[in-house]
Amino acid sequence: MSNVSPGSTPMAASPLTRAVLEIDEYAAGLGWDQPARLFALVDTDQLRAQEPGLAEQLGIDNGTETALTPVEQDELPAGIPLDEFLATIAWPDAVVGCALTVERLMLPPSAETSAPKGVDEEQLAKWVAAHPERQEVRMTVAVLRDGARETALRLREKDSPTEVVTGSDLVPGLAEALATTFEG
Repeated sequence: MSNVSPGSTPMAASPLTRAVLEIDEYAAGLGWDQPARLFALVDTDQLRAQEPGLAEQLGIDNGTETALTPVEQDELPAGIPLDEFLATIAWPDAVVGCALTVERLMLPPSAETSAPKGVDEEQLAKWVAAHPERQEVRMTVAVLRDGARETALRLREKDSPTEVVTGSDLVPGLAEALATTFEG
């Protein structure tokens, strides 16, 4: 487990937005072409109070003003579709939220009309990868147990912290899949 360095992200409107931007900054530091990464989001004050040793190991001291601490989980298993893997997760009560960062190819909405019909997922993925208007994007999506959601999107061609777009409903399907990890 590793945590994202607190305090290096500019102030944002909410603790969840700050956490998403911290994770995005961490992922950006690792470079592109990385595997998906899963994070538990824990209440920083509770972490300091209940697990002082772990808080110290993660570099969280009493001066840390972050409300949510992202803690990277073990590497996601290879060969299992992301939605199937997420369906296997059950978080302990101490985890108040979770986040996932993943890279994908995206096309503009105008490309939908030229998408091939009647092809399987693999053929469609090849078509997208070869499309001249494709863009590589890193999505960091986070959800809290209370239903709050936040996303940070970073395009590879505009790989700068000032070009990161945030919003609560930018990748609703992935946010919903993460939210289901708290059901049950």
